[in-house]
Amino acid sequence: MGSVKSVRIGGLEFGGGAPVRVEGMLKTPLEDMDACLAELEALGEAGCELVRAAFPREDLRPNLRALAEKSSLPVMADIHFNYKHALAALDSGCGSIRINPGNMGGRDGLMEVLSAAKSLGAVIRIGSNGGSLSAKQLESCGNDKALALVAAVEEQLIPLVDAGFDDVIISAKSSSVPETVRANFLLAQRHPFPLHVGITEAGPGIDGAVKSAAGLGILLNQGIGDTMRVSLTGESVAEVDTAYAIQRALGIRQRGVELISCPCCGRRRIDVPELVRRVKSLLPKDLRDGTTVAVMGCEVNGPKEAAAADLGIAGTANGFVLFKKGKTVATGEAKDLERILEEFLIG
Repeated sequence: MGSVKSVRIGGLEFGGGAPVRVEGMLKTPLEDMDACLAELEALGEAGCELVRAAFPREDLRPNLRALAEKSSLPVMADIHFNYKHALAALDSGCGSIRINPGNMGGRDGLMEVLSAAKSLGAVIRIGSNGGSLSAKQLESCGNDKALALVAAVEEQLIPLVDAGFDDVIISAKSSSVPETVRANFLLAQRHPFPLHVGITEAGPGIDGAVKSAAGLGILLNQGIGDTMRVSLTGESVAEVDTAYAIQRALGIRQRGVELISCPCCGRRRIDVPELVRRVKSLLPKDLRDGTTVAVMGCEVNGPKEAAAADLGIAGTANGFVLFKKGKTVATGEAKDLERILEEFLIG
């Protein structure tokens, strides 16, 4: 579903029925260009479609320009505190910028940014954040953070639209799932612009992934969200992988292989965790997106439970069975498993 309007950044469409784009953010400071470019390459290989880079100082303009020129991905400059940084980023070749209405100052600077973006055909993302809400924004909304996030977006959105500029993406993020969900429902009801969604400061590891999946799953399943970033304390590639895993689980986009495996119980006849590890290591990199591989511990949760799998393996009383779309294609004893598995996966 998504937004009514769409915008283009670097030839890529956002909103208006386009796929939900997966974004990343450089965790490497712009001072270290070699590391930035290496991280960019890794993000691109993982499927990242737009990368955001923090641009905290104007003396980093040459680095930002080099990044925008060398990157195979569209680059969005992340701007805080000073509208002149936004002007410098646009002048450096960034096709999009993100500005935070909680700390960007007054209308005059915003109008200068609008003029520059309009002349260059650039996109402005207005991104409010729960940690950057001003006392005035909170007070005007009765300390209701979800409403304050919406009001902060509209504080900059309305002047842009009134001035005839609508190449915008809007976003409202908080580390609270309920606040973020409510704010984005309100924005989606009020405005036709593409929405960038995410749970900010979601945390590390499984906690961050679950928190992101909980919030983003609610929104995306309701058709809210045209572009997304998972914010984890960790490697940036893990954020992209998690974003695609969320979309895959919701049936929105199918990138990479979906691996189904049973949780294990006393019925299992094979070492499921070890077999999952082995199967993952053997999967060819050129498998088509959306391929489903199942690893099941026994015949109870075997070919029938995973009947839709393109390739599945399940333990049996005598060893194992391999199946495709629920139909048996091979059986064998445990001692033959490694050889037959390799034949099917890489042979």
